[in-house]
Amino acid sequence: MIKPASSPGIFEIGIALATGGLMTIMLLSNSLMAAHTTPLFSSLTAHGVGAMALVLALLALRLAMPGKAQPPLIGRAPLWAYLGGLSGALTVVLTSYAANSSLALTGTLALGLAGQVILALIFDRFGLLGMARRKPTRNDLISLALVIGGTLLIIFGRAQAGGQG
Repeated sequence: MIKPASSPGIFEIGIALATGGLMTIMLLSNSLMAAHTTPLFSSLTAHGVGAMALVLALLALRLAMPGKAQPPLIGRAPLWAYLGGLSGALTVVLTSYAANSSLALTGTLALGLAGQVILALIFDRFGLLGMARRKPTRNDLISLALVIGGTLLIIFGRAQAGGQG
């Protein structure tokens, strides 16, 4: 079971913020690729380049640390854990399409964030896919309302401003 951490440190917060920035760059580059090809080709390209980068990183680590033992595996991951690859591929296809629509990059990311928070609250509440059960707090629900409110402002505020950003 995945247990929630007690309190995030500055390092974890920095990594999460950097990940958000990387997701923006990923969505921008994938949607640009999709605009010139197709969303499916964009996903294939993104995952192919990512796989090659990881293979090169693994080779570099082995060359940099010859003779070092690899950390032992904790155990086998559950079969459903492999859905991360499928959801990643579908995410690239769908966000590449959405970012090239009237939602644009900002609207796509805002709706994506709202979807992530909603699904995370559901997973926490019911303990789905190995998560520890945790009832949403009042602050969780207020935060969700603010994320949804901000998303609506981003999407419909732009439309009322004449589509200019």
